[in-house]
Amino acid sequence: MTALTLSTSAAPGLRADAIVIGVAKGAKGPVVAPGAEAVDKAYDGRLAGVLETLGASGGEGEVTKLPAPSGFKTPLVLAVGLGTVPEKDAEYGTEALRKAAGVAARALAGSKKAAFALPLDDAADAGAIGEGALLGAYSFDAYKDNGKDPKAKNGKAPLAEIVLLGGKPRDKAYKAAVERAVAVSEELNRSRDLVNTPPNDLNPESFAAIAQAAAKEHGIKIQVLDEKALTKGGYGGILGVGSGSAATPRLVKLSYTSSKAKKHLAFVGKGITYDSGGISLKPAGHNETMKCDMAGAASVFAAVVAAARLGLEVNVTGWLALAENMPSGSATRPGDVLRMYSGKTVEVLNTDAEGRLVLADALWAASQEKPDAIVDVATLTGAMVLALGNRTFGIMGNDDAFRAALVEAAEEVGEPAWPMPLPEHLRKGMDSATADIANMGERMGGGLVAGLFLREFVGEGITWAHLDIAGPAFNEGGPFGYTPKGGTGTAVRTLVRLAELTAAGDLG
Repeated sequence: MTALTLSTSAAPGLRADAIVIGVAKGAKGPVVAPGAEAVDKAYDGRLAGVLETLGASGGEGEVTKLPAPSGFKTPLVLAVGLGTVPEKDAEYGTEALRKAAGVAARALAGSKKAAFALPLDDAADAGAIGEGALLGAYSFDAYKDNGKDPKAKNGKAPLAEIVLLGGKPRDKAYKAAVERAVAVSEELNRSRDLVNTPPNDLNPESFAAIAQAAAKEHGIKIQVLDEKALTKGGYGGILGVGSGSAATPRLVKLSYTSSKAKKHLAFVGKGITYDSGGISLKPAGHNETMKCDMAGAASVFAAVVAAARLGLEVNVTGWLALAENMPSGSATRPGDVLRMYSGKTVEVLNTDAEGRLVLADALWAASQEKPDAIVDVATLTGAMVLALGNRTFGIMGNDDAFRAALVEAAEEVGEPAWPMPLPEHLRKGMDSATADIANMGERMGGGLVAGLFLREFVGEGITWAHLDIAGPAFNEGGPFGYTPKGGTGTAVRTLVRLAELTAAGDLG
């Protein structure tokens, strides 16, 4: 993992491979952002003009490289675009800093050390820059032959060390911000690793083993229900989805507790380690990225470990509903009826609507502990991607205020989210002549139908929200900001922020 430190050193005297500065888009051309005063001075105050000559505009995500000025111990200046200059007396937003730092860190792959001289007014800015840089430096190359360095990124190792100039190493707030950035980023990157791992190496059993190792390391209590325990307990949803695979399902419970906690949160994650669609087989062209169908469970896992590392004063329980959805002679068929852990029966009309089945069992299990709130996270429906695109996740729930608080928390940490309704008239479409409910309803509004199905398995009186991350969980395009190609780790930061707000008593 890339190292992150604070420094009060002057930019000219710091030894590094590069110094990162910010440039913004002004009305009359690029404007050098605060933090780069020493660099600008070394260019006799003409740095903005030099950057403009090189084609820089200050647009978001833009990168311009130029030789460092005379007297600097760094050979390279990397100017990264921050977007439009803020209005008078306004500061650069934390998300703009986060994105710029991520772009710079990715551009500096192969470097050993970089000094970041971006706008840094307070500890929150330090945390945002540090987080963006750590997330931007992420690389997944475990399966690539890169010669002597197995961690190399396209032949270049990720940026090894990040130094935040203008930080205050002895200030408690700054130290806490950096420690938080490291903990959250490392766990988010762990979730990315899980999403990116091929399904022949990541199945329910191996995922559970990874969770066990992390739990032991961070003092988290863990319980793993294997196929025998699931059968004995009557977890018909998880068993039904996993019945077609040689890799047997698991339900993993991770429990982080704080002696000072006054609230209890439960996070539930969909963990389909590979989704073929089952008997309702996916068409050609829709299978290649289905290793990412466990992204919800990966995010929940990462959030619980991050909460433990941060020592948050809230109890957090994570439920990982793990199964592989495969077609075989033993697979669940369309038309089968499953008896769920709650006792309700479900007629399976489509075996590719499997995520809601494993989540239903885990939601009911989480409900038995009577937490103050439950949040489930899942790559659940293609309908949500059609509705919100590839970068925004939808949030549904049974409490409007809680849903709004989650949307606000997501926005605060830089994860685009949008509140979605649960229209009651769509519930009738899941009526079944054979069972208590069917796993499919009306085609239009399919993401909302899935949310209504899940609501059926939330205990009475428990506040609940559902995050459908099908769009942003896996980036099939090129990297942007601090987001890489492949697994993104979306929702981890939203869950951690929710836990922080709950611990602080800011959610009632």
